[in-house]
Amino acid sequence: MITLLKSSESNFKESFDALLMRGAMDINNVEGRVKELLNAIKTQGQEAVIAQVARFDNWNPKSFLELKITQEEMECAYSNLDSALKNALQLAYERIYAFHAKQKPKTWLDFEDNGNILGQKVTPVDRAGLYIPGGKAAYPSSLLMNVIPALVAGVKEIVVCTPTPENKPNALLLAAMHLCGIKESYKIGGASAVGALAYGVSGQDGIQKVDVITGPGNIYVATAKKLVFGEVNIDMIAGPSEIGILHESTDKAEGNVEYVAWDLLSQAEHDEMASAILITTNESFAQAVAKQIDRLLKTLPRKEIASKSINERGAIIVTQNLEQSLELMNKIAPEHLEVFVDNPLEILPKIKHAGAIFIGENTPEPIGDYIAGPNHTLPTGGSAKFFSPLSTEHFMKKSSIISFSKQGIMQLGKECGILAHTEGLDAHQNAVSIRLKLF
Repeated sequence: MITLLKSSESNFKESFDALLMRGAMDINNVEGRVKELLNAIKTQGQEAVIAQVARFDNWNPKSFLELKITQEEMECAYSNLDSALKNALQLAYERIYAFHAKQKPKTWLDFEDNGNILGQKVTPVDRAGLYIPGGKAAYPSSLLMNVIPALVAGVKEIVVCTPTPENKPNALLLAAMHLCGIKESYKIGGASAVGALAYGVSGQDGIQKVDVITGPGNIYVATAKKLVFGEVNIDMIAGPSEIGILHESTDKAEGNVEYVAWDLLSQAEHDEMASAILITTNESFAQAVAKQIDRLLKTLPRKEIASKSINERGAIIVTQNLEQSLELMNKIAPEHLEVFVDNPLEILPKIKHAGAIFIGENTPEPIGDYIAGPNHTLPTGGSAKFFSPLSTEHFMKKSSIISFSKQGIMQLGKECGILAHTEGLDAHQNAVSIRLKLF
């Protein structure tokens, strides 16, 4: 049974604070093991990667070349796809591409009246590494969400790593790789994949290191990404999936019990550590949703996973009014936020922290997972307070452009020299003043 909390209860703050800790990953417990895995790859290369794949994925590659997924495998999988599935994959690709194309930043120059030129040059990274989960399930949608912004950014070299238990690649994932034009992909998962991408794997048929690593994963992947940050860039440190639903009690909204129950379960079935949280102003609605969840859980193929998520990390919170609901949801800062209120656009400015916002009863979270267009790689565990969704910009970097004219340095050089002298940096001051003396 999902936990039911009331904001009016005396012990609510204690219970709510415990809920806010949902995203806490005990990285300390796995950091030592992850460091060992990364160090082995850094020092032993292909030998370490092969050994780790054998250890964690239950098959025994004889050489590093066996870890590579060929383009022939990808093309064959795409050719054998059911036509309806192929069309759905193509439609998702087109919509995701169109959305991310609108995000692409541009190089710009500003010409001042005195002849100075200031600006910004935007350049894609040379090489991107994408981690696509594949342990408990395969996620072709995650491949699209990670590859497409890299393609839009103009990245020339994209390498994909994904775990392949028992050496059985997922056909739809291979088909998605073909659709995206992937030329380099490996059957490597977990921290091992992060290490291989971050440090490179020398030798024949090895992997060149990348500049940025993106993609979700378990605690080992998250820890590895944290440890290699600085060696390469990363998108974010994401944890288990989560959903928050904001519901206001009105006559119009009372018929949404089944919608809300299914939407909560759509995240609970991801992982035992996933979080599903409803905040409503109506206690009877809360009770109805709780009962509906219990009924629907029995019908799910992944009911054991979903049940554990609901029982241990799920919650329904009953508040006194919408303002209080908003305050609590902003503290939660959910990965996915669904808004079930009569006038959602009016409260949109009051929603400060959420990875993605789904507005209205006809916008279930899975629409964002697969086909709407915005990226589904999102900040979790409250990190939406400072992280943003994966975007085209994660695969690009910016360089400042500065060009001063004679007039420009004459106008600003004296003040620049004063600031440099104040900081005790005489060479800085002289580098400017010597130019002033020439004019």
